[in-house]
Amino acid sequence: MTTSRFFSLPPLVAAIVAAALQTAVLGYMVESRASILRSGADIKLKTLPVDPRDLLRGDYVILSYSISTISKSIITGQAPAAGGRARLSVRLKPGTDTLWTATEASFGELAPAEGSVVMRTLPFDYYAGVDGLPETLFVNYGIERYYVPEGEGKVLEDARNQEELEVEARVSDDGTPQIARLILRGEPIYDEPLY
Repeated sequence: MTTSRFFSLPPLVAAIVAAALQTAVLGYMVESRASILRSGADIKLKTLPVDPRDLLRGDYVILSYSISTISKSIITGQAPAAGGRARLSVRLKPGTDTLWTATEASFGELAPAEGSVVMRTLPFDYYAGVDGLPETLFVNYGIERYYVPEGEGKVLEDARNQEELEVEARVSDDGTPQIARLILRGEPIYDEPLY
């Protein structure tokens, strides 16, 4: 009897440790997102139409932003000489219409500046052309998809395609954005809860 008790104890301890680790990882992921929503810098972005063949997959809306198209003219500093995976730091500033636009981008870090927010793109495949940088880089920030209650995506898709949908996002100090709110024709329609 003592032998079977001895062999059953380690798997139980291992299961408890594994469950605790999984819980800690999930808790960290949830708290990271909530931390940005609690204390990140507020910005408002205009959404752009998306090709109608990719409008809705399941219960989420695909979002595209003007800040996702980075012109070569605003890129400062050195670009990677060889192709591969890269990220951009993108400085955003508010326009007269309260919508934020990209005013500077760099493959390196951008120093904080009064009246601006720096967002980091997700890693993307970068290919240096014969003349160096391409004229335009297309990037994602991780806020290109928003989940909605079942059956409510069509209204948002139509509004997005008519350029009547805006997104309020919050950006952490390290440049990570989170969608905080969707605004339809000037009125908030979805507020993202912290948890």
